[in-house]
Amino acid sequence: MAELTGLSQAFLSMLESGARRLTNIDKIIEFLQGLDVPPDIAPLHLPGRVAATVPQSAVDPLSGDLDPALPWTPGRMVTALDIAVGGDALDRRKFLTVSGVALTAYAHHWGTTDAEPWYEATQTSAKVSARTLSALHGIIDDLRMTDAGAGSGTLAKLGRDHLRLIRGFLRNGTYTEETGRELAAIAADTAAQTGWFYFDAGDHERAQIYLLAALRAAHASGDVRLGAGALSYLAIYGYSTGNPRDAVSAARSAREKTKSLHTPALEAMLLTRQARGHAKLGEQQGALAVLGRAAELCAQGRSEQDPPWLYWVNEGEIYGQSGSCFLDLGDAQRAVTSLAKAHAALNPTDHRTRGLFLTRAASAYLRQGDVEAGCDSAHEALDLAEQLQSHRLNEHVETMLNDLHAVGDSTYAQELLDRAATLAGAGP
Repeated sequence: MAELTGLSQAFLSMLESGARRLTNIDKIIEFLQGLDVPPDIAPLHLPGRVAATVPQSAVDPLSGDLDPALPWTPGRMVTALDIAVGGDALDRRKFLTVSGVALTAYAHHWGTTDAEPWYEATQTSAKVSARTLSALHGIIDDLRMTDAGAGSGTLAKLGRDHLRLIRGFLRNGTYTEETGRELAAIAADTAAQTGWFYFDAGDHERAQIYLLAALRAAHASGDVRLGAGALSYLAIYGYSTGNPRDAVSAARSAREKTKSLHTPALEAMLLTRQARGHAKLGEQQGALAVLGRAAELCAQGRSEQDPPWLYWVNEGEIYGQSGSCFLDLGDAQRAVTSLAKAHAALNPTDHRTRGLFLTRAASAYLRQGDVEAGCDSAHEALDLAEQLQSHRLNEHVETMLNDLHAVGDSTYAQELLDRAATLAGAGP
């Protein structure tokens, strides 16, 4: 029950005995969702609208209100894409950050709403061919690989422009229902990756708009694995922006929807996202339980059903996320051990992830008093930070430097702080 609902065993016992009541609305919805309570018994509706100013049209089939409680039609998917790629000057007054009960409701409706039928687009423009689909898919694959090796940099705008092109085909192309779903799948992948690019670049609000659009496109495509991918990024968004319970909820929703697919790599990745949320909340038992399961699934290897965009899930990733959880839980020694194993097992071309884990390893060494080892890891992290364009990695470097400042007058620490100061002064 604790694993399903996110509530502690002690609190569940008090609920059963009548000593406590469940009154927090976020906890109530997470409890009902965890137990798969049918929506007709306890409807979960989002109070208010995600984008209150989106225009409605009774004529245009590719527009509509974005309240997640309304049918998830292809038209509303395209409206969400319109909002995401609307331009550089995002009017933030038009949007509400989706978190807590709102995010839970969004994930709930994604997971329980039946797929709406597609209309066959019969515009006068050219037919969307298999060659076109292959080219569109290849571009986002290239951007994904570039991001892993070089950081987000200018990739967010490239992803946005690519999504605009895909949105144009959805609006104006001629295609069958099958092709429409394939276009939606490419849109979901592109929107999720572009949301990640914006997140890595530090534009968190815009990132979430893309990720919610990706969730809608994934639903329209019929590929729940793509929706799980979008929710995994929303989980990172949650535990990185002060809402770790959102991370637990988003990862659980994705796992629930994909549990029958036999995708061990996908579930292992989702479990690490859930674990990070538990760790940020100080829930050690919950974090350790799901990390153990993630390691077991990773050891099984990939299945044919695992999506190809999860190429980076390996033993090094599991060790790295485990070390990150231990660091959040205050166990520096276990963090050091896990992060050292991650360093040895990671894909050598995944420079940003290696840089992130190195900053955490440096912090773990420093917090347990091993200044020399901490500075060695910090120097390696700075070597990578010099090469990458990642605001997220730079934030981790700042955290690492704060740990260095706490060391005091150590020669090792001062040398490293001087180097960091020089790099900061040479920045753009």
